[in-house]
Amino acid sequence: MRAVRLHGQGPDTLVVEEVTTPRPASGEALVEVSAAAITRDELEWPQDRLPAIPSYELAGTVDGEPVYALTPFDRDGVAAEFAAVRQDLLAPRPQALDAVQSAAVPLPALSAWQGLFDHGALTAGQRVLITGAAGGVGNFATQLALRRGAHVIGAASAARADAVRRLGADEVVDSAGFSDGLAPVDLVFDTVGGELLERSVALVREGGRLVSVAEEPPTDARVATRYFVVEPRREPLVEITALIEAGHVRPAIDSVFPLDDARAAFERSMATGKAGKVVFSVAED
Repeated sequence: MRAVRLHGQGPDTLVVEEVTTPRPASGEALVEVSAAAITRDELEWPQDRLPAIPSYELAGTVDGEPVYALTPFDRDGVAAEFAAVRQDLLAPRPQALDAVQSAAVPLPALSAWQGLFDHGALTAGQRVLITGAAGGVGNFATQLALRRGAHVIGAASAARADAVRRLGADEVVDSAGFSDGLAPVDLVFDTVGGELLERSVALVREGGRLVSVAEEPPTDARVATRYFVVEPRREPLVEITALIEAGHVRPAIDSVFPLDDARAAFERSMATGKAGKVVFSVAED
């Protein structure tokens, strides 16, 4: 089969080449990949694990049935014509989306779900501040929090404020100065890190929560803080699928590339100003 493989550090070491089609182990299924999505930091592999196939989000078919999933990070990825994937991670693909759109869902949507609900314990009526609300994870977090009945405050750059408003956020604040005059929140869900995360701590009410998918938050005796790495899971993906089918949640696609343009695809994923996911189109949907 054809696959993208990383041979060193950086996009210039990516090569599309013929490799052996994986043979599924017990509990795995062989997925014929239709599309695979990528993120900007996927090319940081240990030297002893190279060459390696990137991408951990796929949409494809198993015996003709459309499926999608986030796959584990401790093995080769899915930027290939076929991938062996644990059966317990595969969810039926949303009928409302095509393969490219579906591949753009698993990692950011599961990150948002786990940050808001599993770690952030967000409930209806609570106030949540989402940093990077126009980004890949923030886009889903804004939509999911609204659907849960929370009061959503989206922090974004002035250039991306309208995008957050279109998602339906109750308030949109400028990332450059969002701490001015903002009432305390029950939860901060940080997708950016850095100085924005540092400033967010002061906005959490006493007894509230601060959860980051970007980096370890600063400690504060007044609030519960948590950093997490998204976990591949089928059950919340099924719930997200239902929200997609009902028209409540939608992915954002920045650009689509064939496998042969792997270097250009990863260069785009690292560029500033993207408006959604970068996706490989591997086969006809």
